[in-house]
Amino acid sequence: MDILTINDEIGKYPNSYYAGTAKLPDSYPQAEGEISADVCVVGGGFSGLSAALHLARQGMNVVLLEANRLGSGASGRNGGQVGTGQRVEQIELEKKVGMEQAQTLWDMSLESVQLVKDLISESEADCKFVNGIIHANHRQRYTKETEHFVEHMSRVYGYDQFRFLDETAIKEEIGSPDYHSGCLDLGSGHINPLLYVFALVKLVENSGVTIYEQSRMTQYTKGDEVKIQTDKAVVKAKYAVFGLNGYHNNIDPSLVSNVMPINNFICATEPLSDDLAQSLIRNNYGVADSRFVINYFRLSEDNRLLFGGGESYGYKFPADIKAKTRKPMLEIFPNLKDTRIDYAWGGTLGITMSRLPHFERVDNNILSVAGFSGHGIAMATLAGKMAAETISIQATTFDFMAQLPSATFPGGVLLRQPLLVSAMLWYSMLDKL
Repeated sequence: MDILTINDEIGKYPNSYYAGTAKLPDSYPQAEGEISADVCVVGGGFSGLSAALHLARQGMNVVLLEANRLGSGASGRNGGQVGTGQRVEQIELEKKVGMEQAQTLWDMSLESVQLVKDLISESEADCKFVNGIIHANHRQRYTKETEHFVEHMSRVYGYDQFRFLDETAIKEEIGSPDYHSGCLDLGSGHINPLLYVFALVKLVENSGVTIYEQSRMTQYTKGDEVKIQTDKAVVKAKYAVFGLNGYHNNIDPSLVSNVMPINNFICATEPLSDDLAQSLIRNNYGVADSRFVINYFRLSEDNRLLFGGGESYGYKFPADIKAKTRKPMLEIFPNLKDTRIDYAWGGTLGITMSRLPHFERVDNNILSVAGFSGHGIAMATLAGKMAAETISIQATTFDFMAQLPSATFPGGVLLRQPLLVSAMLWYSMLDKL
């Protein structure tokens, strides 16, 4: 199985709403021959672009290799939600890693969201940051837990951007009978992720990074000088950064053990009237619900509902993604039964057992950042910056993340996919209870 080509065509962006409504840039050339650099960054998503940018700003000669088009992976086709915190909530994190590390992770998350905002602003690109994400409870029994969480975050972390939403308040915000309570995080927000990719590309290009597309790493050789091979080139560099996430394609055994690729799906409706759009999400916040197989949705700038949901038990996308995403969408918004779906697409992300990012020193001069578990826009951007700092000034933040608990997936490459199916079926059943 080739995760890069099983669902996508090399050299083309996926048929997403984002690609279908954006002015797509011309392709960068393929890498050819022998190339030298201080640092070779592999992967042209958020983490790779951020690493390349921050390395170049430290005066380093940087080459970036992207196997397909820049941002054509999860970075340019996700739900667009830029959230505070980690994929694991703070109270649970405190139990997992202790209060000191939980505080550091929280502070990092706030820094990561601000970094996204700052880079968008600096780029002056057409990428709007819309404030606010609602975490919506699909079961009444989660209400007290959410109320306690909001109070805890205010008292322990001094964070005053959460607003508890009782049943009346959640129904005022979201026009669905499915939700019983929740909380609004005004410190989070949502963006068009592909436009954010293009904003980063603009900054990266202006910083002097040499960019190659359709230049897939086929193997690498460790040593004082790292050698990265593609079909047509060999890049020799003092350091390397891997920003592969779910598209590592089994290039390294340790990444295979700790980061698993899974698929998720999104649809975009036809443009809705102002009244209908506002009846669905009154104040244009992003929404993510409490299901293990999360439903997440928001409105686009042209009033489409962008709805993510649906389960996948294999690496190949289903034949009818519209049907797969329409089903959960209509469970939340049955009044959209006659609404046309204009776009539907899938994407591959990288998850970890802990749901915390997986940072690894593959070798003394090779760093890998991956496993953002669906929480990657902000944290992947910060991860790239942290990798750059580690290389340029030997900052300690990367090693802190690398020490976080990271259980390997059982069964190796052959058995882990059947185990994932069993786990997803179990959690899907829990969502229905």
